[in-house]
Amino acid sequence: MSSQNNAVEEKIKDLKEQSTFYVREIKKLVEALDFQKTVSVVSYFTTSFNISYDSEQESLCLGSYHIRNIGNQPVTNPYLCIKLPEDSPFSFSGRYVYEHFSQSLKTAGSWERIHDTSDNTEFWLKPIGKTTIEPNETISFTNFQIKWSHNLSYAGTITGFTYCDELQEGVLVLNPINLNGISVVQEGQDE
Repeated sequence: MSSQNNAVEEKIKDLKEQSTFYVREIKKLVEALDFQKTVSVVSYFTTSFNISYDSEQESLCLGSYHIRNIGNQPVTNPYLCIKLPEDSPFSFSGRYVYEHFSQSLKTAGSWERIHDTSDNTEFWLKPIGKTTIEPNETISFTNFQIKWSHNLSYAGTITGFTYCDELQEGVLVLNPINLNGISVVQEGQDE
């Protein structure tokens, strides 16, 4: 019986050594992964259009701006900028608050307009109550509107940039919104 006990004890000893070896190798792999920390985000628009060819009616773009953390590290203090072309017929509106608004309007999930709030071509926004975007997480500024009239020809590109503490140079949106159209003079009207 003692030879069986020795064989079992020897097997247990071998398994402990094997487990120790595996744990040591796993630790090495995890440490190697720590050196490969990446900070990366992508941002993109989703849009829906209602284009009017009647010069008396406005055209409308409904959109959302999404920021997705595709890196393996959290990003901190995210904010975005939606930029309209200068001297364009486009007007922007969305659900955001200003710094001086009451705290009851600044709920989690809402966005605050920051920087020069009088500028009608750049809309700098930060999420309220959201200071980090975890890996594989997406946050969105939803349901903004861009309106324009069709009584004149129009052309322009709406761009977006995402910023955070780790990416202070900003990341350009993947799919800028390009809008252009030519005013058509209706029959019977003078040019």
